[in-house]
Amino acid sequence: MNEASRLGSTRLATGRRLGWAEWGPPDGTAVLFCPGAAQSRSLGFGTDVVGELGVRLISVDRPGLGISDPVPGRTLLDWADDIAALADERAWGRFSVVGYSAGAPFALSCAASGLVASAAVVAGGDEMPRFVDVLPEHVRDAVRSAHSDPVRAEEFFAAFGEVDALWKMILSSSSDLDLAVYRQPAFEAVLRRAMREGLAQGPAGYARDVVLGMRDWPFSAEDIAVPVDLWYGEQDTSPVHSPDSSADLAARIPGAVRHLLPDAGGSALWTHASRILRTLCQRRVA
Repeated sequence: MNEASRLGSTRLATGRRLGWAEWGPPDGTAVLFCPGAAQSRSLGFGTDVVGELGVRLISVDRPGLGISDPVPGRTLLDWADDIAALADERAWGRFSVVGYSAGAPFALSCAASGLVASAAVVAGGDEMPRFVDVLPEHVRDAVRSAHSDPVRAEEFFAAFGEVDALWKMILSSSSDLDLAVYRQPAFEAVLRRAMREGLAQGPAGYARDVVLGMRDWPFSAEDIAVPVDLWYGEQDTSPVHSPDSSADLAARIPGAVRHLLPDAGGSALWTHASRILRTLCQRRVA
């Protein structure tokens, strides 16, 4: 993965700072990237093809991660409000969004708020309470805890908010196909750096993200009115990604297109980046 072309931060009207990174031409088609749990703005995807595609890829630190100021008690809808303000300040124009893993509900909150021209979810987390009876026991317990006592749940997840612990968790739940990607020295270095930066302010931002993703979403998937593509690898073994590879979500989002990739796993974001970005840009609506 290439280093970001531009790094910076923007102060919103509220006075809070959001950190961002960009790849590709500054006048290209803006694509917001919502990375996974504990991952900072330095993590991108498809950075070797954004120039060819004319894509301005933008990764933003969520509040409390990286260099973005924390917001106690924030919600998924607050994220959409922040992005609307940032897009205006940074002159993105009509933009698209990609959500990876724990970033999926943040991307879909932007789609539900009508901010984007198209959206993609890659190996995304789903609305987990809908699957609580079929989840692995440890995930089921975490989802129930997030609903019954979210404050205590955040404290629990914060205790695991450390790079080595999260890295071991990723490796222990990954298929051989994904391990071959994640264990590449260059890839591992980039991903571990992104997590180290993401946790630079401590684990509270990470813990808040996880709890938000495990609770009922404060928007309806049925009300999303822009094109959405859902990408899942058939060799994805992560217990925190969509339990049915987004079949339920695809049925709920009007016009959503579900892509099941037989030769991919949870690392599909990087192994199929060009296809994902090309499809996203082709599906844009005015």
